Amino acid sequence: MSSELKARLALLQALAERLAARRDDLAVAAGRDIGTPHWIATLEVDLAVDYLRTMEVEAANVFGKRPFGLVAAIFPYDAAPVMLARVGGSALLAGNRFRFSCSSQTPETARILKEVVQPLPEVEAVTDQDNRAFGERCVADPEVRVFFISGGGEVGSRYARKAQAFDKLFFAGPSGLPPVILFRDAPLRQAVTFLVRRAFLNGGQYCTCPKRAYIHRDLYPEVRRLVLELMADIRVGEPEDPATWIGPIRVARTRALLDRALAALAQPRFLLPYQRDGVWQGPFLVETPETPDLELFGPFLALCPVASDEEAVKRVLRSRYPMLISFFGTPPAGAVEKLHRTFGMVFDNPDFLFTPLRLPFGGRGESGWVMENRQGRLWRRDGALIYSQELIKDW
Repeated sequence: MSSELKARLALLQALAERLAARRDDLAVAAGRDIGTPHWIATLEVDLAVDYLRTMEVEAANVFGKRPFGLVAAIFPYDAAPVMLARVGGSALLAGNRFRFSCSSQTPETARILKEVVQPLPEVEAVTDQDNRAFGERCVADPEVRVFFISGGGEVGSRYARKAQAFDKLFFAGPSGLPPVILFRDAPLRQAVTFLVRRAFLNGGQYCTCPKRAYIHRDLYPEVRRLVLELMADIRVGEPEDPATWIGPIRVARTRALLDRALAALAQPRFLLPYQRDGVWQGPFLVETPETPDLELFGPFLALCPVASDEEAVKRVLRSRYPMLISFFGTPPAGAVEKLHRTFGMVFDNPDFLFTPLRLPFGGRGESGWVMENRQGRLWRRDGALIYSQELIKDW
């Protein structure tokens, strides 16, 4: 290993230690900013710190390769420490400098992260501009060679028109309603535990949270019973309460997306009482023949019985936002290949609470893409990726 690469790894260790030292402060800030329960926010920081401390396992991805120079990013409102580690850490490992702006929804988190990175000259936190102004600054700054953005489809379209300004432009778009399929031979306890805990983790405010489940009708009565049993643990409450899974939904746009989705449901049957009182929302557990194909964040899960495994696959392949699908049991012949061609990420009988950070990440179609500028010609691609493999020049 070269001395230069060792120095980069030492920098990442320093960033990890500084993040770890502000763990509790970041948890409180996330609760104040967007309502994230403290126990969940501390797990976000733990994931970020562990990822940074173990970046040596990705050193082979960047060894002997050229950095772009300056990588910039606008963080989404959820899981900012994870973004700092996953995108920022990968940028630094590759030898780039990193500049970032947090969401306007997270001013307390932004203030702390600026303090975390302040002693590190390779990292710059910008807190004196809103995201639109920061983005325009990045477009106009010839030093910014790679830019990460996230948001609704209109955000992606706006920056796609300016992709010539960068060597690479990454867009993490809406995930829609990420589906889960329970095939006829699904392991029910594993599947339902994953489904319920993931759907309502942090009030469903991650792009990877499931929003709809297609369940073989032979399994449906038992699945519904198990779901209702586990929902007893999904509590709405103040962020500092260790029993809280759904804190106050402070982001107005998230509440508006919930309103739109609930209004668009066809023949809904709500299986539990729920709250709709300002920031106090959900949990919305609904039984319905089908869900609207919309952007959605928040504490929502739809159970959709289907007649066959083939019918479940057919339904999900029509997804407008094919970021992620999870399935349990054995898919029909040829289904796995179709799912991989359609979705950016495919989880086969998963068993985790948080998505492991070293899994490839990214969507397809309207849910995410990369635009590369090679000698003035733009190339667009999509699908899941590993950031440390993307933040070095291969041309």
